[in-house]
Amino acid sequence: MFEVLKNLFSKNETTPLKQLLEEGAFLVDVRSPMEFSSGHVKGSVNIPVDQIQSQLSKFKGKKNIVVFCRSGMRSLQAKSILEKNGITHVTNGGTWEKINQLINTK
Repeated sequence: MFEVLKNLFSKNETTPLKQLLEEGAFLVDVRSPMEFSSGHVKGSVNIPVDQIQSQLSKFKGKKNIVVFCRSGMRSLQAKSILEKNGITHVTNGGTWEKINQLINTK
């Protein structure tokens, strides 16, 4: 459990999140469709974490990918799934509200 929390909150990303957003990263909300419909980041796509494995083709060739959810835990899981399948340049953005705030303060 400690390892999960350490990975969730560690700052091991080489490019700051705000910079990735400004550079047009592929924004993926991994919450359920119902959660997504109740509010989401403009320009993001909804690929629920349980569908990541079957939707890998949507991630191929993307320069930078930012995954996020309600608390950061499902996005951590999504990041892990993508990396295990050879998809690199994935950043766990944490919560969708955080991403939304960063985008709206450009």
